[in-house]
Amino acid sequence: MKVLGMISGTSHDGIDAALVDFQLDGDTLRGTLLDDGTTPYDPALRARLRAVLPPAATPLAEVCALDTLIGQAFADVAGGVTDRHAGVDVVTSHGQTVFHWVEGTHALGTLQLGQPAWIAERTGASVVSDVRTRDIAVGGHGAPLVSILDILLLGSFPGVSAALNLGGISNMTVIDGGTARSAHDIGPANALLDAVVAADPEFPGGYDDGGKIAATGTVDETLLAVFLDEPYYALPTPKSTGKELFHLEYVRAAIERSGRHPATADLLATLTELTAATVARDVLAAGCDRVVASGGGCRNPHLLGRLAAALGDVAIMTTDELGAPADTKEAIAFALIGWCTMHGLPGNVTAATGAGAQRVLGTITPGRGPLELPPPRDALPRSLVLEPG
Repeated sequence: MKVLGMISGTSHDGIDAALVDFQLDGDTLRGTLLDDGTTPYDPALRARLRAVLPPAATPLAEVCALDTLIGQAFADVAGGVTDRHAGVDVVTSHGQTVFHWVEGTHALGTLQLGQPAWIAERTGASVVSDVRTRDIAVGGHGAPLVSILDILLLGSFPGVSAALNLGGISNMTVIDGGTARSAHDIGPANALLDAVVAADPEFPGGYDDGGKIAATGTVDETLLAVFLDEPYYALPTPKSTGKELFHLEYVRAAIERSGRHPATADLLATLTELTAATVARDVLAAGCDRVVASGGGCRNPHLLGRLAAALGDVAIMTTDELGAPADTKEAIAFALIGWCTMHGLPGNVTAATGAGAQRVLGTITPGRGPLELPPPRDALPRSLVLEPG
């Protein structure tokens, strides 16, 4: 079954897509990565999207418009893939998260925009979407859902592994002997760094490419202590967060409390240290032997260097070494979830999300023809082997 997975993450910079041809081989699921890449959002659409994010107040008319515009953007990307590759069976579209409703340690709702009907019309394939809500409905956080991929990829590793994602928000799944012990959102990774750069007219690129600006700065220890005093870090797991908490005004409020006035380079150095410190604290507390990282933060040598320094003897590798490109690993994960949904298999890991039960995830929008489902399966595969196409 050929499944196209698609997602735009909390950095809101573009659409990651990965086309995987899944074939069962006994208890092993073999996935051939046929196509993957990232398509940046049109600058006008990205600006419009960023303008509605918390803490902004947003009219429903704009939510409706963005639901269509993002759906059309996803459809354009999906259509490009299906034009290059015949026989795509399913598209799994995560869409674009614009709000994740959490009170204390409980997730109460989540909203992803990007109408799947546009994708179904453009590609002719059935579309699995709205993949997080079912997990929340049974008491979970709807995140991290990538844990199902982490278990299948890392389950054979000896000892304890941390599958770390460095996107807008950092999150990790702790895997011990082929079982997910726990998972949670750790805190900000690229979210605050990107917000600071985007707000500074001296750096028009929109992000700190490779951490080059941060690398020239000096960590402000007083400000770092204010950031580390965030109550979220002390909450028990499982827990989830997002840009509802970690946004530009959050940074400005912390600066005000600290009484400091750092230059942009020093502020970026401090925020990089915040990510390294919070990730390392949780990895070390879990007793992990290694970190297997993915996400856009893997392309930031300065961030990885600070993380390595904070982790000491804990080894760091990226998912590129396992056949899952770090930039599009989440898209591969949602392709896998779509495969599970079409086969009647649960896609959530209860130890990761905190859900009370496993559930088949998502809503299916039929393609142009009759909806045809493969025979349901009784159990998940034991492992996943990814290979290049």
